[in-house]
Formats: sequence, structure tokens, C-alpha cells
Amino acid sequence: MRRAMASAEVGDNVIDVDPTVRELEERAAAVLGMPAALWTPSGTMANLIALSVHLKRGDRFLAPKNAHVLNNELGSAAWLAGGMPEALEHDGGPGRPKPETVAAATGARGGPYYTLRTTLLCLENTHNAAGGAVIPPHEHAQLLSTARQAGLQVHLDGARVWHAAVALGLPPAALTVGVDSVSACFSKGLGAPAGSVVAGSREFVERARRMRQMLGGGMRQIGVLAAACLVALDRVPDLAEEHDKARRLADGLRELGWSADTPETNIVLAPVADISVTLESLQAQGVLALPMAGKVRFVLHRDVSAADVDEALRRIKAGGHP
Repeated sequence: MRRAMASAEVGDNVIDVDPTVRELEERAAAVLGMPAALWTPSGTMANLIALSVHLKRGDRFLAPKNAHVLNNELGSAAWLAGGMPEALEHDGGPGRPKPETVAAATGARGGPYYTLRTTLLCLENTHNAAGGAVIPPHEHAQLLSTARQAGLQVHLDGARVWHAAVALGLPPAALTVGVDSVSACFSKGLGAPAGSVVAGSREFVERARRMRQMLGGGMRQIGVLAAACLVALDRVPDLAEEHDKARRLADGLRELGWSADTPETNIVLAPVADISVTLESLQAQGVLALPMAGKVRFVLHRDVSAADVDEALRRIKAGGHP
């Protein structure tokens, strides 16, 4: 990846003449099943751009509870995109609502002028705070159908859509059918140091480019980073190994008395009595984790080997956890 970055052919991406960025955008759009894509420095910016394009100030948007656009983007959906967020319960499965929940939250169309106008549904596949939970295609289709019947546009936060695709044995485009926009990240288990895309129609991407510039995301010879993202795209099949290591870790934790969830992808969530105490104790053993949705969150990636997983379990056992 560093060799690819060092030898990347570059140009000025602000005026859209960086050939490596162009190659990445075209390839990412094709993989995601969208007409066009736009490189962004981060997934948070990609999501903010999409919401800013889709929403008018004061519009309400729906998203599953603990979605990244609700909990991990510092309120930018409301502060900068001007949207009024509404969190939906995960009553359809981990990380997703039932279609009827979406319909009920949207409410009747054409109400009095002083009522909130709901215009957008944001989905997240995989859902980070639900432990990398996957939305299967048939449930995605049901949610999309309900959103369309309610007159909603749909944005998919697909930061980890690669993980969902590998877990299901499907191409990523099978998980984006019908959406108006999708974001996807090249650092989530793929190793790129930075970079995401936001994809949609050509008209959407034209508007998104202006919003990216407004947010400070217009950059010059950024083909250096796009080259890393192209290498990352080649690594998507490798994610199956990260999923295997996550299951290895979860199985080992349960053998040690933890009630770790069985992961669908590369994230392991484990409930504990006291998160702060547990994280401090783990750190003392040289095992690093983070809090997420009231649980301890372990993430597997290409730089953590199966032997590292076994060593982490050995240290956790030695430390007397949980």
C-alpha cells in the first residue's frame, strides 16, 4: 500500500484532474452499483454531505437507534445538515427497525404546515453499535419499499458495507439496491490510512462535490491517498479472515465466562458490570478495547493475527476477567 501511494500519479482533485482519484471513484461507483461516486477524506464527511444534499433545514430524518449519524458524528446532522433526528428501535433485528416502525415514525403525508416533515431514512449496514450487524437483502428491500411508499429518500451508511457483503457472500451492489446515496469507507479493516466515498446519481454527486468543498474536503494531489484506497478495494475478500478471528475471540471470551455476542462480522461486543473498570484492567494486561453501546467493543483487522487473538485471550484469562 505504501509503495502504491509513493508511485501514485496525481493531479489537482479540486478541479477534478487527479487520475488516481478518478480511477477510484469510477471503480467504487461500479462496485457499489451506483452511477457516480465522490472521494471524501472521511466517512463522517461522506455522511454529512449526503444528509446536507437530501435534507432541507428542519426536515426530520429517521435512523436506527445508536446509528453512527446519530451518536458518533457530533450532532453534525442537526447542526450542519439542518436535520431533526428520530431514532428507531431495533425491533426488526440487531441494527434495524421493522418496516412498520418506519411507516409509523413517518406518519401521515400532507399534514398541517406546522408539523414536522419527514423526508429521509438513514440505514447502516453493517451497524457499528449493534456489533457489526448485517441487514440481509430481503430486509433491505422491505425497508426500501416502505420508505418509498412514505415518500422518503434513503441514504445508506455503508462504511462497513464490504463486511456485510463478505459475510453474506454477495457483491456490495446487492446491498445498495434502491438507495439514493451510499457512503463507504476504505479504512474499516482494509488498511487504508484515510478515505471514503459517497455515491449516488450523477446529479447527486455534482451537488455533493459543492458540499464537500464547502466543508473543506476539497484537496489537491490526493491521489496519494486514493492509491491506498484502490489497494484496499482489492483486499475486500480478505475480510472473511477478520470475521473468522472475531468468532475465535468471541468463542474464547465465552469460555472464560464472558457473555460475548456471536459476531456476524469483525466486531465483538461484550456486556460487563463496569465498563471503565474492565477497560482499565484490560489495558493493564496490554489488551486494548473501547466502549460502545454500553458494552466493551473489540474490533479485528488485518494487523491482528489469529495468534494475537489467542495471546489476548491468554492475558484476559490471566487477568481474571470479567
